[in-house]
Amino acid sequence: MAKRRKVSNPLALVVLAELGAEPMHPYEMGRRLKEHGKDRNVKYNRSSLYMVVEQLRKAGFVAEQETVRDTQRPERTVYALTPEGQAEMLDWMREWLSEPQDEYPAFGVALCLLVVLPTEESAALLGRRLEALDERIDASRALLHKGGELGVHPMFVVEEEFALAMLQAERRYTERLITQIGDPEFNRTLRDFMRSLQ
Repeated sequence: MAKRRKVSNPLALVVLAELGAEPMHPYEMGRRLKEHGKDRNVKYNRSSLYMVVEQLRKAGFVAEQETVRDTQRPERTVYALTPEGQAEMLDWMREWLSEPQDEYPAFGVALCLLVVLPTEESAALLGRRLEALDERIDASRALLHKGGELGVHPMFVVEEEFALAMLQAERRYTERLITQIGDPEFNRTLRDFMRSLQ
C-alpha cells in the first residue's frame, strides 16, 4: 500500500534525487532536468519547481546551504539534501520500484467511457491514435539509437526504454481494439446488450 508522504508530488522525488547528486539552486535544477531529458517523465514548470523546493524545505528534507550573489543575475539560494531528505528519497524510490502504483492515464478514462461514441467513430479516432503512436515510437527509437551512438550507458536511458515498451504495448492493444470494435458480431452483441439495459 502506498505510503502517505509529507510531500507527495512526483516532482519532489526528482528534486530530492537531483540534490542527492549535489547542492544547487532551483534554476540550475530545472536546466539539468531539461538537459538530461527528465522533463519527459515529470511535468513541471519554473514556478512548480520553486514551490516543491519550498515544500521540501518546510518538511525538513532540504535546507538552504548558501545564497549566491552575482551582479549579472538575481540572488539565488542553493539548497542541499538533509539526512531526512536522503532517507525519504531512498524510501520513496524503494516503494515505487517494488510496488505498482494506481495511476489514472487519460486513455484509460476514455476507454472506460468508449460506449458513448458510435463504434465507427471510435475506430476512426483510434486509427488516428495509431498514427500518433507510430510517430512517438519512431522518435523514441531514434533517441535510444542516438544514445547508443554516443556511448550512453544503458542505465541512463532505462526510462526511455520503458516509455518505448509502453508505447509498443499500447499500439498492439489499440490495433487489437480497432479490429474488435470493427467486427459486425461484436457490434451486434453490443447493440443487444445496450437494448437490454433500457
